[in-house]
Amino acid sequence: MKYTSTRGGVSDVDFEGVLFSGFAPDGGLFMPQHIPKLNADTLTTWSSFSYKDLVKEVCSLFIPPEAIPKNELNGLIDKALGRFRHKDVVPMSRLESGLNVLEMWHGATHAFKDLAMSCVGQFLDYFLKKNDRHVNILVGTSGDTGSAAIESVRGIPNIDIIVLLPHGRCTEIQERQMTTVIEDNVHVFAVDGTSDELDEPIKKLFMDTEFVRKHNLMSTNSVNWARVMVQIAHFFHGYFQCAATQTNEALPPVEIVVPTGGAGNITAGCIAQKMGLPIQLVAVVNSNDIVHRAVQRGDFSLGDTAMTLASAMDIQEPYNMERILWLAADSDSAKIKEMMDEFNGRKRLKLPQALHGKLLGMMKSCSVTDENILHTIRRCWQENQYLLCPHSAVAVYYHYQQFNINQNL
Repeated sequence: MKYTSTRGGVSDVDFEGVLFSGFAPDGGLFMPQHIPKLNADTLTTWSSFSYKDLVKEVCSLFIPPEAIPKNELNGLIDKALGRFRHKDVVPMSRLESGLNVLEMWHGATHAFKDLAMSCVGQFLDYFLKKNDRHVNILVGTSGDTGSAAIESVRGIPNIDIIVLLPHGRCTEIQERQMTTVIEDNVHVFAVDGTSDELDEPIKKLFMDTEFVRKHNLMSTNSVNWARVMVQIAHFFHGYFQCAATQTNEALPPVEIVVPTGGAGNITAGCIAQKMGLPIQLVAVVNSNDIVHRAVQRGDFSLGDTAMTLASAMDIQEPYNMERILWLAADSDSAKIKEMMDEFNGRKRLKLPQALHGKLLGMMKSCSVTDENILHTIRRCWQENQYLLCPHSAVAVYYHYQQFNINQNL
């Protein structure tokens, strides 16, 4: 398995090279040069696997044994997921009104990013020990990424992590999670502006290949392919929790609703689709609605970043949309480069009609207000005595809307 930039400027990069990268040198994002296609027999076999075993199977498709031997890869994943509080790591709660909630918050920081980040931390440690190297991780965060990244590498001697957080725009608990870690290798700074604004200098920095090489700089934001790779397993696990699979029977479709900010998680869902998993994706955003506008109208244009109750999703420039558009464009890197050059220059882009049609075929979308979030949290508590966080409530709002429509029919 080799990797290529979405903009075509670099290709044939191995997994270790991609793991220790941020943005590709041409400003694009790394993606596999081909997406493995799974047959029905494989999906049936996987349907009985635990979440942890699904992570191992997914990762082994994208990490060749010459990079990490399979038995060592399994050991790294076991260690990464060993800190999670629930025996199933990612359990499913089945609630009233046909609502199924995949609980991805049983990690150290109670954020879903603990799942992928803990694995990435182990992969990094493996290669750093093997090669006697040191790296500096630079992370910009809108809230939950920073603390999950810190927890994944705190105390690892071959890693220093530098986290930039937007001052006054994270929740108090998120900020304390980041600023109260007393480890010599953890460095946290508050910066003025939004998370989108602090991403700009980070992106420019990673395009300076000489600086990156000199300072052994890398990122564990979801620009890092390894984050997206691990998250693919979420969708297989969620699917198998909802759909019974039997030999010689067609696999039923399942709708998976994804609260979306930087679009890393739903990118993983799009890849799972490409691999043959019959899922129907819904990207649900807060009032920072660039993903929703892109899906609904082909309008990929920057807006002002609003502060919402779902603060970790307060993102108006979701860089993983480039990966999704690359998938929709059938890996046409030249087209993606042309489009992203236009977007970076004008901060607005009208998607070509054919590409927009393919994007609509991959997912639906919805935008949710703070009032909708509060109403959803209240309803879920009244019906189930189950407390949603504002980010989960963004997705659950969409479900309640669809449930009400179906009930009226």
